[in-house]
Amino acid sequence: MPVFILAAFYIRAQAQQEPDSVWQKIQPYFSPPAEYAGKYGDYRSPLKFYDGREVKTPADWKKRRKEILRRWNDMMGHWPRLIKKPAFGILDSVRQENFTRYHIEFAWRRGEKTKGYLLVPDGQEIKPAVVTVFYEPETAVGLQKPERPDRDLGIQLARRGFVVLSTGIDFVSKKNPYNQYYPDYNNATIQPLSMLAYLAANAYNLVARLPYVDSKRVGITGHSYGGKWSMFASCLYEKYACGAWNDLGIVFDDTRSNVNYEDPWYLGYYSPPWSERDSTVTDIGAENKGLYPKLRKEGYDLHELHALMAPRPFLVSGGSEDPPERWIPLNHAIALNKFLGYENRVAMTNRPTHEPNPESNEKLCLFFEHFLKYNGITKKK
Repeated sequence: MPVFILAAFYIRAQAQQEPDSVWQKIQPYFSPPAEYAGKYGDYRSPLKFYDGREVKTPADWKKRRKEILRRWNDMMGHWPRLIKKPAFGILDSVRQENFTRYHIEFAWRRGEKTKGYLLVPDGQEIKPAVVTVFYEPETAVGLQKPERPDRDLGIQLARRGFVVLSTGIDFVSKKNPYNQYYPDYNNATIQPLSMLAYLAANAYNLVARLPYVDSKRVGITGHSYGGKWSMFASCLYEKYACGAWNDLGIVFDDTRSNVNYEDPWYLGYYSPPWSERDSTVTDIGAENKGLYPKLRKEGYDLHELHALMAPRPFLVSGGSEDPPERWIPLNHAIALNKFLGYENRVAMTNRPTHEPNPESNEKLCLFFEHFLKYNGITKKK
């Protein structure tokens, strides 16, 4: 199997000049429509401590950020120790277009390995990278369900010069079906969405150590299930430079059956067997179990996780589950970034359907180009 990618000599290229067209094409998506501008809804402000005190200085925000992260980790369960130097092996390689696709196996949980695909564009310059997450790694690299061609974001990003690691959730055995349950399927001590974030943190640690990747220019993206995964990963693991979350349901919404954080494979874990139920129930205490009822009863919502991104940028590629009114919770992240002295850190695009399309993918790719390829991440606007 080829090993030259580990031993080759790579150069750190100077930051490329960003074409005006890149920012011009995505700039409109960093501002809410007039009908939603300045509206904050009933969401608790991240700029207030849980005891009601106001965040008045950037130093206060650092304390508040730690408070949010600690509170959510206490509720969801604390991660096991990260794998700082994940080992990986190359199973096969295929030359495609302007990149090489490596089928790899890598460590992402203690004693466990998973398989994925590493796409490495041509050229010896140090490159930005994006981790793509979904149920399985084949979709993002165009090897699964050809009737859904607009889900091959890995290929689209590799064509543009990004190193891409595509990964998913492995089926392990009947006793331990999926490794989003820790320590095992029957007795998980960490809510599955947080465990997915842990797995993505280890995926970052792998990508960031590649000699041809700039560790400060690594983003993450995913669609639907992968959208939830990528949001939790980028919010909970600060080393991700940015995130693009594709129609996941960015806040709790009990009127939408696909914004199903109450399910036991997300934030409603309880020991199996799991009962059949209507996922659209609104009486939280009656049917839902696990952590989710507590979150709803005590007024927590996912905009608090969005706040953990600041001032790192993120894009919501919205469809049926994230319509334009999601700007209302996003306004809290905008206000926080403004408080910290940053603008143009929160974006949302919208389409009518859940499935991505060429237009939404183009905007998502341009987001990564601006903030990773052209170092927009380092600029105060």
